[in-house]
Amino acid sequence: MLKKTIVQILLVAVVLVVINWVFSGLYLRFDVTKDKRYTLSETTLQTLENIEKPLVVDVLLQGDFPAQFKKLQFETKQLLEQYEAENNNIVFNFINPLEGEENPEQLINNMMNMGMPPTNIPVTENGRKTVTQIFPWAIANYGQKTVLVPLLINNFGNDGQENITKSVQQLEYNFTDAITKLTIQQKKRVAILKGNGELDEKYMGDFLVHLKQYYALGKFDFDSLQNDPQKTLENLNYFDAAIVAKPTKAFSDNERYILDQYIMNGGKVLWALDKVAVDLDSLQNQTQSTVALPRKLNLDDMLFKYGVRINYNLVEDFISTPITVQGQQGKNIPIDWPLSPIVLSPENHPINKNINVVKLEFANQIDLLDNGIKETVLLQSSPQSAVEGTPAEISLNQFANLQPQYFTKGPQNLAVLLEGDFTSAFKNRVKPFDLKTDLTNTKAGKMIVISDGDIFNYMYANKKPLVNGIDPWTQQIYGNKDFLINCMNYLLEDNGLINIRGKEIKLAFLDNQKIENEKWQWKLLNVVLPAVLLIIFGIVFFVLRKRMYTK
Repeated sequence: MLKKTIVQILLVAVVLVVINWVFSGLYLRFDVTKDKRYTLSETTLQTLENIEKPLVVDVLLQGDFPAQFKKLQFETKQLLEQYEAENNNIVFNFINPLEGEENPEQLINNMMNMGMPPTNIPVTENGRKTVTQIFPWAIANYGQKTVLVPLLINNFGNDGQENITKSVQQLEYNFTDAITKLTIQQKKRVAILKGNGELDEKYMGDFLVHLKQYYALGKFDFDSLQNDPQKTLENLNYFDAAIVAKPTKAFSDNERYILDQYIMNGGKVLWALDKVAVDLDSLQNQTQSTVALPRKLNLDDMLFKYGVRINYNLVEDFISTPITVQGQQGKNIPIDWPLSPIVLSPENHPINKNINVVKLEFANQIDLLDNGIKETVLLQSSPQSAVEGTPAEISLNQFANLQPQYFTKGPQNLAVLLEGDFTSAFKNRVKPFDLKTDLTNTKAGKMIVISDGDIFNYMYANKKPLVNGIDPWTQQIYGNKDFLINCMNYLLEDNGLINIRGKEIKLAFLDNQKIENEKWQWKLLNVVLPAVLLIIFGIVFFVLRKRMYTK
C-alpha cells in the first residue's frame, strides 16, 4: 500500500514538472479589461516582426516617485513584456539615471542637450511639500541607430492624473513609432517645394529632422518648367507627397497647372499658407506698428475648387501666448498678443488625437465649401475669438487693455483635412501648355490646408530659439511637431500607426487628498482593530474554556 502511494505521488510530481516545462515557454495572458489595454494592435504586431537583431530599450523610470508615476512605470513594463513575448530580440531595462551619479547636475545638462529634459513633480508627504525630478524617457537602441521615446504627456490644461492617463494611452504608439523609425527599410518620398519665397529651412529644421526618420526628403523647384513641363511633372510625380510651407511670392499659371496635375495624379499636399503679409519683425520700428496687407499667392481658385477658401483676415484669440517687448533697463516684458493663438485640439481625428496645444501666428480664417469633398476641421480657435479684416494697422499697443467681451466671433477654422474625388482647377479652361495626359479628376485624394505658414516655426519665440522647445512664458512644449508629423503620416496612408493614437484607456487613481486627510484613521484602524479583535477572542476563549472545565 505504501509503495503504491509513493508511486502515485512520484507520478503526479512528474506530470506537474512536464506541464510546467511545456507552459514555461509560452506567454499566456488573457485581456479581460474593458478597454483592451493589454491587446496589441495589428500594426504593432507587424512592426515587431521586422526586428531581426537585438533591440535594447533603457527605461529611465526607476526610483522613488509618486504613486501615479509608479502607475506609468507599471504600464510601461507590462507593455514591454508583451513586446518581448512577441519578439525575443527585444531587451528592456529599468534604470535610475541619477543613482550613484557623482555629478548629477552635469548629467542632467547632458540629458537635456540630448533632448530629454527632466520633469519636476511636486510631492506632499506628512504636510511637507518637496519637488522630485524624474526623466520620463526611454532610449531605444538598434544597431547604430538610437531613438528617444517620450513617456509623459504634459498637455495644456490637464491635471497630473489626466496627463498620466493620456501618457498610458500613448505608450503603445510611442514605442511602436520608435521601432518603426529604427527598422524602416523603404521610405516614401516627400518634396519640399521651393522657388516661391517659402519659409527658411532654419525655422523648419526640427520638423524636417523628425520627418526624415519616416520619409526620404528632397527639395523641388520649378527650374526646368519653362524648358520641359512634362519632365517637371514627371519629376514631381516621383514624390508621394509635397509640402508647401509659407510661400510669399505668387505662383505662375505654369506652376499652378503642374501642382494641379500632380494632385490629379494622386499626389498628396500639405498646404501651410499665410494670406496676410505681416510678421513680428515688421513691428520693430519707432512706431511699433505696421500695416497688414493681403498676400496674393494666385492659389485662391485652386483651393476653392478643392473645397476651401482662406480669407484675407487675421484670427485673434483670447487664449494666446504672449510676446515680449524690451522695456526699461533692457528687460523683456511679456504683453498679451491674441494674434498668436494657442489652439486646443478638438481630438476628433487620429491626426489631432492626444496632442498638446498648437501655437500659431497671424493665422487666417478658413471657409468650408459644399462641393462633395469630405471636410474634417483639425484645428479651431477658441470660442473667444475675433476676426480682423485687412488692410489693417497692427500695433504692439493695440491689445494693452484686453477685454474678453471683444472676442465674440466664436471658433474659427484654422486647419482642414480634405478627402475625396478632387476636380481639376483647370477643367474646361485654357491650359498654359500641353501635357501628355491632362487629368480632370482624381480618386481618393487627400490634402491638408493650414492657414498659417508659421506652424513649422514652433522652436522659436520672437525669432529666438527655445531651450528644449519650452516656451518660457507658457511653460509648454507645443504640439506643432506631433500635429504636422501626424498630418504627413495620414496623407501618406500610414494609418495603422496613427490609429494607435486613438486608443482609449481609463485608469483608476487613488484620491491623494482623501488619503492625506484620512491616513491616520486608517492607520489606527489597521493597527488597533486586529489587536482589539485578538483581545476579544482571547476573553471569549478564556470564558468558554472556564465554563467547560467548571462543568
